[in-house]
Amino acid sequence: MSFQINKQDKIQRIDNALESLHKHYEHCTLCPRECGINRQKGEFGFCETGNQASISQAMLHYGEEPVLSGYFNCKTGRAKRCGSGTLFFSGCNLKCLFCQNYQISWEMQGKPLSASELSDKMLLLQQKGALNINLVSPNHVLLPILEALRIAYTKDLHIPLVYNTNGYDKAEIIKLLDGIVDIYLPDMKYFSSETAVRYSRAPEYFLHACSSITEMYCQQPCLALSDTETVESGIIIRHLILPGQSEDSIQILKWIANNLSTRVALSLMSQYHPCFKAPQEIQRNISISEYKSVLNSAYKLGFETMYIQPEPFHEEEHRMPDFKKKDPFDWD
Repeated sequence: MSFQINKQDKIQRIDNALESLHKHYEHCTLCPRECGINRQKGEFGFCETGNQASISQAMLHYGEEPVLSGYFNCKTGRAKRCGSGTLFFSGCNLKCLFCQNYQISWEMQGKPLSASELSDKMLLLQQKGALNINLVSPNHVLLPILEALRIAYTKDLHIPLVYNTNGYDKAEIIKLLDGIVDIYLPDMKYFSSETAVRYSRAPEYFLHACSSITEMYCQQPCLALSDTETVESGIIIRHLILPGQSEDSIQILKWIANNLSTRVALSLMSQYHPCFKAPQEIQRNISISEYKSVLNSAYKLGFETMYIQPEPFHEEEHRMPDFKKKDPFDWD
């Protein structure tokens, strides 16, 4: 199939969303934190973000799921992939203690951009051959993103749009993105409120993740792939297994199977690596047995599409990004 968009329809939906969301510039309740700050007056809430989006990196990302980043040709040793056109936004409404992107989520590394400048970043990534535009941590800067997208669609942006979120969203906000977002890529991080409080100060994380991801699923329930097996629309639910939290992970899988579908695409990640402010009990990588227990549960529940990492990463395999570098992931 060949991906096509109705640009006028997207622009109209963006205009409708902006009209509904504009009030959040003066009283921000975009996310479950509901800080109520006035961004127009320079006030900052939990995410520490003003009325402009700040970008740390705009880059071709080769480390996402293969259907997002593309595939490697093992026969020739050459890449067939073009990479995911990834925009890393500064700030975050969750701020996990173990965040590997802490330089941008906690330390706010990045440069504020106007809507026009942000749209230019999107178009440049498309020009470089990006398979999609991948918005990383977009929920706290949704308004300036929508303003930039409106400009970009008038200038021939035509590749799929990925909403790459931590899952701490509000369903009523996600509902306004229907027909705008092509691919949802939410995390589902925690099942227990105790764990969510311990690592992210978000006691109702699971409640909000369930409602927002259900809305995402209603909009984009099935993966649609191109002739080159890259995703054009749909949803992939990510879950990072944490040390000592296998049972929490299994409860998340059971909820997805019972409340959404076992046809939902999952990405089960074993790549956890302790960093930043990770508490003592998670100052280790996960074990092979921990990952296998979660993976086996997913198989038993009958999930049909899974992107997996066969075993926990070895120490030298971790690609911890350094956003002070031109290439944070050092792909070479």
